[in-house]
Amino acid sequence: MHIRKLLGLVLLGLSLTAAADFRTITEVHEVNLIFLRLPATSSGTLSFAGCADCDSQTIRVIPATRYLVNGRTVSLADFKRAVASVTNREDTIINVSHHLESNTVTTVTAKL
Repeated sequence: MHIRKLLGLVLLGLSLTAAADFRTITEVHEVNLIFLRLPATSSGTLSFAGCADCDSQTIRVIPATRYLVNGRTVSLADFKRAVASVTNREDTIINVSHHLESNTVTTVTAKL
């Protein structure tokens, strides 16, 4: 009985040490389309705010940034055309993946 408890404590201790090594490298922001400004070029910046009263964030995009519409990878120009045709911009959510170490946008996703 004591061996099981000891083994359980050892395993718990090891898992806590492993948990300390985790760090966040990417954040995903859910943004209403009305609070999103897409980049002009593939090396520009993307700006967004979480709400009408929230501060805006501006993050660089790079040529490797992926744009997805309904799970399909598209060009920046096609992504812009797709979101331009949305009529209910207030209820459309765009996911912006932000790589924290490089401070760049890795993926912009829309489900339309």
